[in-house]
Amino acid sequence: MLVTSSCCIMDPEAAQTARESLDLAFHMSNILDTGLDRHTLSVLIALCDLGLNPEALAAVVKELQREPPPSTPLSSSSSQVP
Repeated sequence: MLVTSSCCIMDPEAAQTARESLDLAFHMSNILDTGLDRHTLSVLIALCDLGLNPEALAAVVKELQREPPPSTPLSSSSSQVP
């Protein structure tokens, strides 16, 4: 991958290889029923490429998947009927 000061430029062959690698990782992710979407998986792979610990990332993902989604408080105007 070629890096310039303003952005990242990837040659077509490298881009194709990266897409194929992500496709394979996403397919394995689906087989393992991880619940990760393609974008999230690509972000996690990029973080690993930057040197973050994969086991630590996995622990964070597991913790986030265990947390209930944030509840949305009802606004007072929608819960009260005049």
